[in-house]
Amino acid sequence: MEIERKFLINQLPDNLNSYKKKELEQGYLNTDPVVRIRKSDQSYELTYKSAGLMSREEYNLPINEKSYLHLKEKCDGLIISKTRYLIPIDNQLVIELDIFHHDLSPLILAEVEFPDEETACNFVPPLWFGKDVTFDGRYHNNYLSKTSNKV
Repeated sequence: MEIERKFLINQLPDNLNSYKKKELEQGYLNTDPVVRIRKSDQSYELTYKSAGLMSREEYNLPINEKSYLHLKEKCDGLIISKTRYLIPIDNQLVIELDIFHHDLSPLILAEVEFPDEETACNFVPPLWFGKDVTFDGRYHNNYLSKTSNKV
């Protein structure tokens, strides 16, 4: 089960380059249900996500580079490219700060995954976070991958 909240960003933290980062590339083979492929640095995975906004089932399967490249040719819409910074915060939570590139620039989103819905609902975001867009499906990557869907 994936339980996460998603936020727009008002300003980047001052010490952003002091955090770990990953270069991500992902595409969508299907958006209902969500079937995604992702390259994270030099690892690859195929993901299935059920319907939902804050809480939904998620299954990740490792794949190899050859499979990733084969499936990438079959993706619909944009191949999303972004830099993800991993920013640890209280209670062993981590902010995943995504800075989107190319067609989705200058979009910046932060996601925080939670162990349960109660923790998610009680989360107080840092001051540098902007609007909570958890329940706005336009900010899900599968929606953003559709070339005609700009937010």
